[in-house]
Amino acid sequence: MENSLWNKIAFWQKTQSKVDLGVYLSADELTVFEPSAQPSHMKIAFEQHDWHSAFSQLSRELSGANLQIVLSSDYYQLLVVDKPAVEEAEMTQALQWAIKDMVSVPVTELHLDYFETPQSTANKLTVVVVERTLLSNMVTVAEQLDVTIAGISIEEMAISNLSKDAHQAKLVLCHKPGSELMLTVIKQGQLFMQRSVRGFSQIDTVAAAELSFGVADNLSLELQRSMDYFESQLRQAPVTSIELLMGGAREELAKLLSTNFNQQVNVVECQSVADKLSELAYLEFSLSVQEEAA
Repeated sequence: MENSLWNKIAFWQKTQSKVDLGVYLSADELTVFEPSAQPSHMKIAFEQHDWHSAFSQLSRELSGANLQIVLSSDYYQLLVVDKPAVEEAEMTQALQWAIKDMVSVPVTELHLDYFETPQSTANKLTVVVVERTLLSNMVTVAEQLDVTIAGISIEEMAISNLSKDAHQAKLVLCHKPGSELMLTVIKQGQLFMQRSVRGFSQIDTVAAAELSFGVADNLSLELQRSMDYFESQLRQAPVTSIELLMGGAREELAKLLSTNFNQQVNVVECQSVADKLSELAYLEFSLSVQEEAA
């Protein structure tokens, strides 16, 4: 997967001055990152896929918006399947057959993309599944309002941008309010593994004084299992740091986790997780330029 679901939509673009923006799209809000002289974040609330309302307000605030969008997990599903033994050109069709019994809607109504773990020996693919009409409606409304969508990605891929300049692997814990904890291992801008860690959906509401009563130790066990898998099954060197992208008593959690691991535990500085994901979405612009130059 090339860090986007629909990366080739240049035929919708009009000749005008564009403003590159990073956008994190949650179920009911756009978080927009504008990297001007004074970088800022803007929140645009909307209801039930009301793209017209969301993009109308965005176009009024920032004319000529050119967006790199990161979808929240509300919009997509990840499925792990055996890699079909077919040519690349036939892969999408083969994956439709592979996932048809794993989804609740006809595969013809879904948009599929996929990625493979670097250096994986398991011969597996991770398939990204999104409702086709959701994407097409969003892009169509954006075009009508002179908002350009340059690319669409997902949370796991966006988080891999935290490591684009790092040669050693990092383990990242990302938590959004009310959601399960997402664990990823990233290295040099690539996603090596991802999993949902259940049982910690309210971790941002736990008081600092209460984290030591089992929460930090239970989380440490989950981290150790994932680190063992990364080293033994993926045959990789140990991660060199643990990064916390979350709200709540994150500084205290970092201190408690540090006592259980040799790796440094860092807090990813941000006002909110949505803000940071919109910034990581924006990084796709520079990565696209690098890929074109390569």
